Amino acid sequence: MTALAGIIILGIVAQWIAWRFKIPAILPLIVIGLLVGPLATEFITKDGSKLIEPIWNGKQGLFAGETLYYFVSLAISIILFEGGLTLKLDEVKNIGNVITRLITLGSAVTFFGAAIAAHYIFNLSWEISFLFSALIIVTGPTVITPILRNIPLKKDVSAILKWEGILIDPIGALVAVLVFEFISVEGGGEFTKTALIEFGKIVLFGTSFGFTFAHALNFAMNKKWIPHYLLNVVALASVLGVFVLSDTFAHESGLLAVVVMGMVLGNSNSKYLKDILYFKESLSVLLISILFILLSANINMTDIWLVYNWNTAILFAIVVFLIRPIGVFLSTRKSHLKTNEKLFISWVGPRGIVAAGIASLFGLKLAEKGVPGAEYITPLVFMIVLGTVLLNATTARLFAKLAGVFLKRSEGILIVGASEVSRIIAKYLDEIGRHVVLIDSNPDNIAKAKEMGLEAITADIYSDTLSDNIELNDMGYILALTGNSKINKYAIEKFKNQFGENGAFRLVSVEEMKDSQNNPKEGLFSHTDDYTSLSKTAHHFPSIYEIEIKDKEHYNTLIEKTEKDKDMIPLFIKNKNGELEIITSFNKDITIENGWKLVYLGKHIPKE
Repeated sequence: MTALAGIIILGIVAQWIAWRFKIPAILPLIVIGLLVGPLATEFITKDGSKLIEPIWNGKQGLFAGETLYYFVSLAISIILFEGGLTLKLDEVKNIGNVITRLITLGSAVTFFGAAIAAHYIFNLSWEISFLFSALIIVTGPTVITPILRNIPLKKDVSAILKWEGILIDPIGALVAVLVFEFISVEGGGEFTKTALIEFGKIVLFGTSFGFTFAHALNFAMNKKWIPHYLLNVVALASVLGVFVLSDTFAHESGLLAVVVMGMVLGNSNSKYLKDILYFKESLSVLLISILFILLSANINMTDIWLVYNWNTAILFAIVVFLIRPIGVFLSTRKSHLKTNEKLFISWVGPRGIVAAGIASLFGLKLAEKGVPGAEYITPLVFMIVLGTVLLNATTARLFAKLAGVFLKRSEGILIVGASEVSRIIAKYLDEIGRHVVLIDSNPDNIAKAKEMGLEAITADIYSDTLSDNIELNDMGYILALTGNSKINKYAIEKFKNQFGENGAFRLVSVEEMKDSQNNPKEGLFSHTDDYTSLSKTAHHFPSIYEIEIKDKEHYNTLIEKTEKDKDMIPLFIKNKNGELEIITSFNKDITIENGWKLVYLGKHIPKE
């Protein structure tokens, strides 16, 4: 009982440490697992026992016999199902050639390159070598995001790393599952007719069960045969049921089935998908916390000594400093990326939770079957995972500065609210070359923004998902333009430190409009215009104009004119270099030079 409670408590402590110090959770999880497991036998306990013993002598411990194998299998099936849910086919089509090549050509380079390296360095069989290389294909957003969260990067670089991590997770897992299943069938991977037939059965049953039950679950949800309060647990039961059922018909096909099920359901556009995904994310955090402490604790010192040599260092160096750069440079050939950006993408390639989890599962299975070299799988993959996470977590920021991809000043603009007036302002800013992102909880507003070619995200400012979005790393301004003054105030208070280093502004409220002498410093545009007046002007005059300013007196005259005529609302001051200064409701002492321009929303002011 103490050990079980300890695993859960230590797992959540590790997750908190990761959040507090903004590092990938896998790092403290594995370190804690090693401390209470193999390292305890060497340095902590007097009798050489582990503080947490998953399996001892094959028959004793928390998960004696095959119990640990069953738990790991079911936990990995849920994690892979969640990964499949995040893979959107329409996103694959539109993410660009660079990311497409990274997850295809780049993965192929890793798959073959790492296999060749492992085969000749450790003298492993080709089957085990290719399983190792398949396992280290995946990076994963759970390790990429914490590393890049506080590194201001060019949008394209952040987007490439983000989408590579998201898309390669289920793809890499799928490749690893297929390789493992081929090794598992007749004769340990021998190229026999029976082996090919068994492999075909695994692919057939895995894909068919996953596809069929994904549609069945979606149909049941849409028909409202499942009450809302049972939706998540029914989805969980379905995943476990599909895993077990597929495995019954074709041994080792369960993991393939749940990946396919997640991918099909994730692309079904079900209105219940968000609920299921949120639940699975929470469940995955708990399972991952338990799983990696267990798996790390289950490693023995003999496994560690097995890879404690120069061969391991050579393999690590080849994977990180040779294979990854080759894959990136081949994938980004003839792209718009500069050499320094390619170098940074090559440097940031930490392996993640899926790699370590599946490696432990497959290592256990193959070792039980007596496959030669299987004992190397878990320690070698853990070495790659820990090494890459440590390397990138400690050096990514420094390397970004050395490579020249670190943005010294964040000039992106985050607009909270995607109503008509927000879209008009965002379009103007986008056309003059500023990186603008709109966020809104209303899908219709987001859809309209995207139709205009704007970057827009469906998000709730009360959740923490925005903080994890590395594509917002170059945001330096926040403009809160919603019709709810409480939301506007909350948005700039919550995100001003992360996204508003150059300024966080909001619309004035109706009450603040009445007191023109005491407007808030963060008030936007003017003390006489709130959301209602902005929306009315935008509806009747949906255009933004620029008018040249002669001097400060001319500027004051124009401002007085906009205050009297509600069909014109001042927005920005544009200097000769094209740089914008946001007009605030309290700013009366703004500097004006001849040739600058007033940018305003509303009807056209004829030149004087």
